Amino acid sequence: MSAFEGMEDLLQDFLTEAGDLLSDVDNKLVELEKTPDDKKLLNTIFRGFHTVKGGAGFLNATPLVELCHRTENLFDKLRNDQMALTPEIMDVILAATGVVRDMFGALAQARMPDPADESILQALDAVLAGETPVKKAADAPAPATATPGASDTASPDWRVLYHALVGSKPEEAAPAAPVAATPIMAAKPAAPKPADKPRAPAATTATPSAKENTIRIDTTRLDQVLNLSGEIGLTKNRLTCLRTDIIAGKSGPETLQALDEAVSQLDLLVSDLQNAVMKTRMQPIGRLFQKYPRLARDLARSLGKDVELVLEGEETEIDKTMIEDLNDPLVHLVRNAVDHGVDSPEERAAAGKPAKSVVKLSAHQVGDHIIIEITDDGRGIRPDVLRRKALEKGLIDAETANSLDERQSLHLVFLPGFSTKDQISDVSGRGVGMDVVKTNILKLNGRIDVKSVIGQGSVFTITLPLTLAILPVLIVRLGQQPFAVPLSMVREIIQINPSDIQQVSGRATLVVRDEVLPVRTLASLLDWPDSPSPAFGVLMQSAETSFVLAIDGFIGRDDVVIKPLTDVKPKGVAGATLSGEGSVVLVLDMEELLSSDSKETRAALFAQAS
Repeated sequence: MSAFEGMEDLLQDFLTEAGDLLSDVDNKLVELEKTPDDKKLLNTIFRGFHTVKGGAGFLNATPLVELCHRTENLFDKLRNDQMALTPEIMDVILAATGVVRDMFGALAQARMPDPADESILQALDAVLAGETPVKKAADAPAPATATPGASDTASPDWRVLYHALVGSKPEEAAPAAPVAATPIMAAKPAAPKPADKPRAPAATTATPSAKENTIRIDTTRLDQVLNLSGEIGLTKNRLTCLRTDIIAGKSGPETLQALDEAVSQLDLLVSDLQNAVMKTRMQPIGRLFQKYPRLARDLARSLGKDVELVLEGEETEIDKTMIEDLNDPLVHLVRNAVDHGVDSPEERAAAGKPAKSVVKLSAHQVGDHIIIEITDDGRGIRPDVLRRKALEKGLIDAETANSLDERQSLHLVFLPGFSTKDQISDVSGRGVGMDVVKTNILKLNGRIDVKSVIGQGSVFTITLPLTLAILPVLIVRLGQQPFAVPLSMVREIIQINPSDIQQVSGRATLVVRDEVLPVRTLASLLDWPDSPSPAFGVLMQSAETSFVLAIDGFIGRDDVVIKPLTDVKPKGVAGATLSGEGSVVLVLDMEELLSSDSKETRAALFAQAS
């Protein structure tokens, strides 16, 4: 039986509002750390947290109320100048807000959250009692075994409390550089053991949450949908009358002209309605971006770096379903920028750079696409190092490594198992992060590119369609069977003369404007019998390389609504749609078709495309 029987609607409303409030509080806390004397900002944070506590009290969520109450008291002391904000006190606050978010997760499952871990409550009580974590941490002796009863005293040992919060042992910590070792919310990708509660808040931020089934829509957009629906109803009535006239034998020029006008009007209204409905799915990407300043701040402190995450274009709108699926890629890219991209304080000082590093996360719309960029001002990426690492790990062979240009070398970071780190840490080194990024972006029918300048920094650029509901495609033909390929991958269509195809290392290639491109037949990708002589080639641009897709013919461009295949999932088929004539057209997942090739074939594509 649910702990909130009969209060389901109230619970959902609370989670929606309180979740947004808590994300806003997290962001403002990061801002407050930069301007600790900003009383207006502190009062805003206090009011937000007070609202969360009030909603939790109305639901009788006592554990959440108790934790919020302690944290709220700390905010009250800060805004009344009874204590000064320090990075270590901020660590405690952010640890508490992370546990609050964990409790939201329990509420989302309609169960009462467990009480906060005693170490969190002790840390809050110690700060409220006037304990000074900076001095305690700085004066802490070299790592030694903690005194068994130390945590039971009235003034708890800050070093013991810290390690209880992050789930490590005191003897594992280095005694020096307390700023780099202090953060309570050090992000850990692996799930902690039960005894290590509470979990690190940064890890909570990075954990993908269950997809929401609700959406907030501006009422003006709903009014537009309603008005268009009414006009379509009037046009339908007009068509019904014309149909009656035609059946009755009235098929003169005036009737046909009226029918043509009504059909044209209906076509225009349906297009407007389709656009209006699409807009109801659009949400500002700032709702996603607001999660990352806290993540960047926590990770930077754990690495001993001074990093500021700058957000731009938060008002840019994108399909809500894409916002949810973008979370994991952006988490990886932000973490990668702070960990790999941003150079150490010593390196920045030696290079004459400012001590504070800047990572910028921006979004803007270009035509019917959204461009998201993650930029850092760090050390840059060396293509020669990437080639050497990929070769050492056996991801490419020596011939392929020697043939890659700079752009293709930078794209090696997206290979499964690739990492430049020699040692695995909590943050990186396993070679799965960037592979996940590329895989998830491709699922959204997008692409990702990377540019880098040694000593100046790197830019990762994600290009996405505005919505996944409608997909622009090119309808091609294999024999008499039509297939649809994503238009975003199509560069141009050319005619193929069999005599122009050359064999390089036993594989077909074609020279297009001095560019040597591998030729792949659609039949071979689909495991169909090869056509005698494909007449056309589609120049395709995948995430890794360009190639020519040989086809028998093409029908044209179209905007389609993809319907998933429920009971069967053929290789390389994203779904199906209907043509204008009513026939079924399979929509191909070109990236899946290419990735299903053997390792040797992919290496050959890499090499031939250079």
